[in-house]
Amino acid sequence: MIDTTAAPSTTPAAPVKRRIPGWANGVLWTLASIVLLTVTADLTGLANITATPTIQAGLQLAVPLLLAGLGGLWAERAGVVNIGLEGMMILGTWGAAWAGYQWGPWAAVLGGIVFGALGGLLHALATVTFGVNHIVSGVAINLLGAGVAKYLSTLLFAPVSHNPRQSPKVPSFDTYSAQPVADWLADLEKQQRYVVSDVAGILHGVLSGVSPLTMITILLVPASYLLLWHTRFGLRLRSCGENPVAAESLGVNVYRQKYLAVIVSGAFAGLGGAALVLAPGQNGYLENQTNGRGYIGLAAMIFGNWRPGGLLGGAALFGYADGLQTLTDGKTVLGLFYGISLLIWVIALVQLIRRKWIVGLIGVVVGGALYLLYLSIDSLPQELTTYLPHIVTIVVLAMSSQRLRMPAADGLVYRRGQGS
Repeated sequence: MIDTTAAPSTTPAAPVKRRIPGWANGVLWTLASIVLLTVTADLTGLANITATPTIQAGLQLAVPLLLAGLGGLWAERAGVVNIGLEGMMILGTWGAAWAGYQWGPWAAVLGGIVFGALGGLLHALATVTFGVNHIVSGVAINLLGAGVAKYLSTLLFAPVSHNPRQSPKVPSFDTYSAQPVADWLADLEKQQRYVVSDVAGILHGVLSGVSPLTMITILLVPASYLLLWHTRFGLRLRSCGENPVAAESLGVNVYRQKYLAVIVSGAFAGLGGAALVLAPGQNGYLENQTNGRGYIGLAAMIFGNWRPGGLLGGAALFGYADGLQTLTDGKTVLGLFYGISLLIWVIALVQLIRRKWIVGLIGVVVGGALYLLYLSIDSLPQELTTYLPHIVTIVVLAMSSQRLRMPAADGLVYRRGQGS
């Protein structure tokens, strides 16, 4: 009798593709950014691109963006869209200035957190309890925050500062440097060595003149990641942003999780407002001080694909662009076009090697256009460089839109028991 049983297949299984860990991916992007800035500074002769003051300014300006982005991350991971971050930051600037000029910088931090959290509580009340459209509520918070801050400033600051648009001076934090490494890096930067001095300038800017609030903000990124992705609390909160009906069926109090997330979101945004008040050269509240940074922080969160690591990279990028236009002139900003054109050509070459002809050719054309722009003019007008962070935000979001994946139930109105 012939055995007709099929013989087991000996074909080897396809090897499983191993993804690069998130932290390793972040390190690679950091190194690539340093290389790009260094090459651009050396080939254009514009040392300000990697100078210590530029990097320090970029780091300081990235802090409020990162805090606003973290606020957006917490809210949207729980399913609540929070475009009211700008208004919560404005409330935070006023609260920080009011508490800070009376009791010092740590009181300013607490004041910013409390006033921002109050804005978050109002947004949670509107969206979670009353089911108001999240965008409408966020716009209302932005208008309300600006109006309340202006009223309170006129009422309480004007008698002291004699200016309804400005608070009295608020004491700032002392800054710290990683000695003696910072001194060694400063010496290397002054020696003007090819590549070495540029890298030293970048590292020196990161390791010197750092305030305690900057250190706390950076630590909040891994803390948020561990809390949201590696704890039972974080799993419950994120489940409310993915499928609140299923979360409720498993015993999760969806309303409580959403309330907590949005209040924390407001607290982060308010802390971002406190960072603006305590920044060197600010030392107090100014009307229109946030200048759209709440929206840029939200954009950094979207660029980071609703993940803390990507958010950190987006905030660093937008903060650097803001610092560059603040401390340098149009010629230095124009020099970035040279570096960006090189980066686009490298990406285009990779796409052509992968036989993605259309994307590769578009990259070649765009890179060529930026390079011709760099060659054809001497400097960008001040009116354009002022809006560099906003322009960078729009361009980066447009380029990264294809890979974004927001929480499934983000922005949807949820009513308790709707799945039954």
